[in-house]
Amino acid sequence: MTKPKRHIFVCGSFRMNGTPQGVCSKGGSMELMQYLEGELADRGMGDVAVSGTGCLKVCDRGPALVVYPENWWFGHIDSEEAIDAVIDSLEKGSPPAEYTIA
Repeated sequence: MTKPKRHIFVCGSFRMNGTPQGVCSKGGSMELMQYLEGELADRGMGDVAVSGTGCLKVCDRGPALVVYPENWWFGHIDSEEAIDAVIDSLEKGSPPAEYTIA
């Protein structure tokens, strides 16, 4: 396995007891993760890894995800259009302002 160029962490809202409780999980973040992985593959971006995480603690802006090594935080990622905007930003090199968490 080669080291990924980027890693996207998708908030799953999982807390210490393992139960999804927050906005991200209820907003469909884990279901959208499948779309994210499919779109990355369709665009030939096999050098981007995707992982679900525990709570990222930005519940007021969820569903959320983080892109490393850029350290870009995105909120309100609740649709395929939002995922497309994030992937577009990876290709262009600048994050979309409408989803960026400052």
